[in-house]
Amino acid sequence: MQPIRNAIQKGFTLVELLIVVIILALLAAIVVPQFASSTDDAKLASLDTTLGNVRSSIDLYFQQHGEYPGALTAVDAACADTTGTGTGGAGAQGVQAFADQMSLYTDADGGACSVKDANFKFGPYLKKATLPANPITTVATLEVINTGDLVMAGSGANLGWKYDIVVGKFIANDTTDPDGAGPEVSYDQR
Repeated sequence: MQPIRNAIQKGFTLVELLIVVIILALLAAIVVPQFASSTDDAKLASLDTTLGNVRSSIDLYFQQHGEYPGALTAVDAACADTTGTGTGGAGAQGVQAFADQMSLYTDADGGACSVKDANFKFGPYLKKATLPANPITTVATLEVINTGDLVMAGSGANLGWKYDIVVGKFIANDTTDPDGAGPEVSYDQR
């Protein structure tokens, strides 16, 4: 009778199985929120990288031209091929001039051209005419203003980017707070 009794006692009891399930549930409750947090951290890191790259490009443009991109016209009659079309300033023409001047070759006055020659020897500063999407809001639109506000903030929730052509400030154009730390450390000021 001894061998039969040993065969019966080799399985887990209901209490043991419940303990294992409870332990697994506790581990899942600890690990799953950390994955969600790492996704938010990755978005913020991507935002910081994008802001840094675009700001560096804007600074280089300023060093070579003495003006910020989008402030002056990108249209240039001396261009032998495709010229810029944005006439500069705030609004849609500033957005187009910014895109032209950052993604095409430029001359000393900010005129943009698709062909590099003796006049158009600067740039391009960005590889594409379109900005990458804001990693937090997944929106790539650009709002260009000319207020000269060094402490400008986002215009609203879930927008793309905001840029001031007077001071060259480029920010994420969003007033939401993804890290829950409160508006005093909102990422729109990074």
